[in-house]
Amino acid sequence: MVSDTNFRGTRTAGGVPRRQAPPRFRPWLIAAATVGIDQAAKLIVRAAFVPAQSLPVIPPVFHLTYVQNTGAAFGLLQGHPEVFVILSVVVAGWMIRELLRRRLRARLTDLALALILGGAVGNLIDRVRFGYVVDFLDFRVWPVFNVADSCISVGVGLLLLSQFRRCTRSS
Repeated sequence: MVSDTNFRGTRTAGGVPRRQAPPRFRPWLIAAATVGIDQAAKLIVRAAFVPAQSLPVIPPVFHLTYVQNTGAAFGLLQGHPEVFVILSVVVAGWMIRELLRRRLRARLTDLALALILGGAVGNLIDRVRFGYVVDFLDFRVWPVFNVADSCISVGVGLLLLSQFRRCTRSS
């Protein structure tokens, strides 16, 4: 469809105004979608696999492997679940605080904060419910991880990029 701007300045698609979430709600919707996708994927894996079961998807590059991870992202620091529950709560609280602050932020920063929040909450839900995080994405050269871990990593990368852009603009 062709995007256009009508006489009121509203973005349109094929002449029909597009309804969009107000900018202040977008990060919350992105965070909620991140949690939903993460939890849905983990539900499917738990229903279809037994722990340690692996299914080659693109042999030998990519497998789906069900791992019950009691450590941090990517399986690091196994065996300290209480530390990671506290850490997840702190990170989620920090992201919520940043999103609630009434200041003008770049959209990239909002996206980064939303992805980190969604990922932290997705893994926190697993830690509280099961005492471990469900990991299943296995590229065979990296520890097994999940959607939440990916969102946290991408969010941190985007946050660094956003800060780098801000620093280069101000200098």
